Amino acid sequence: MKTVLITGCSSGYGLETARHFHAQGWNVVATMRTPREDVLPASDRLRVVPLDVTKPESIAAALEASGPIDVLVNNAGIGLMGAFEATPMTTVRELFETNVFGVMAMTQAVLPRLRARRSGVIVNVTSSATLAPMPLVAVYTASKVAIEGFTESLAFELADFNLRVKLVEPGYCPGTRFTSNGTPRMEGLFPEAYAPFAQRIFASLGQPSAVTRESDVAEAIWRAANDTSGTLRFPAGPDAVALARSA
Repeated sequence: MKTVLITGCSSGYGLETARHFHAQGWNVVATMRTPREDVLPASDRLRVVPLDVTKPESIAAALEASGPIDVLVNNAGIGLMGAFEATPMTTVRELFETNVFGVMAMTQAVLPRLRARRSGVIVNVTSSATLAPMPLVAVYTASKVAIEGFTESLAFELADFNLRVKLVEPGYCPGTRFTSNGTPRMEGLFPEAYAPFAQRIFASLGQPSAVTRESDVAEAIWRAANDTSGTLRFPAGPDAVALARSA
């Protein structure tokens, strides 16, 4: 029976992915900065483990508690929307600390184990913002594009060890806590000069032609984790699929 470790499982994509892998009969290590046992089914195949991907000691403790894993899903991330001009560099660094360096740190920590076994998969969750330019998310997009480039190169680097590295690119998912979780971080990021433009963007987001569901992302992560075809990118959700086709 295979084991998957998923970061950022308290809500959204991570939570739905943990449920999906568990339903498929896998052992699941669901990690969260603040563990919540109540959001996942009670099962001897599912463990909730505390993890902050920005802290090396937390990563080490989580991997020690998890034991051998077959798949790492780097899903934990934080969102940000606002005018770049008004975004403090401290906020930029905070975003990169989780979305980029956290992914890299988790990957680097599991690689010796996977390489020694010559078996394993790493799935990095990015965004459809990497597929087409989107306004008011310059910093967030930059963090996700960084992981796309990292993943592309790493996939070549690890192929000789029979390790697979994949990308899942979710579309716009109103059901996640992207906005609510980032609200305190976004205060003051929409100066008056940008207000008319921001209002037009918010209006268009309120009437999307297609949206992504959490289950779309969970299913794409499942496909990526089990794919042996050499496919690198897995757009998730009808809007992301459409963007990928037109890219």
